Amino acid sequence: MQELTFGTLIAVFEEIFGQALFWAMVVVAALITLAYLYVLIRDRAVSWRKFLWAQLSMPVGAVLAVWFVLFETRSSLADIGGPIDVILLLAIAVAGAIGLAILVYTLESLFLRKSED
Repeated sequence: MQELTFGTLIAVFEEIFGQALFWAMVVVAALITLAYLYVLIRDRAVSWRKFLWAQLSMPVGAVLAVWFVLFETRSSLADIGGPIDVILLLAIAVAGAIGLAILVYTLESLFLRKSED
């Protein structure tokens, strides 16, 4: 591989997760992002109680994201081969933590409408 392009990344992710699962994850992520933007625009303020619950969910999101990727790639933590693997797992953990925090905040705002500030 001479150069890393967006198309190459998509092909790699489709190979890792399978085409259907990868695009399902993309659609779900887009829907959650749109719902989050809707909540931010609708409320015009951050609920700090909801934000706290979202922050507390972040470690769970990190662990679940790493577990999901290890499960899908049929790997284990014993397969970590070097610094790039550790960096990649940390990036996956950060993405999972942020993703679950956004999901928790959005779900709380959509379904627990009461203002709790």
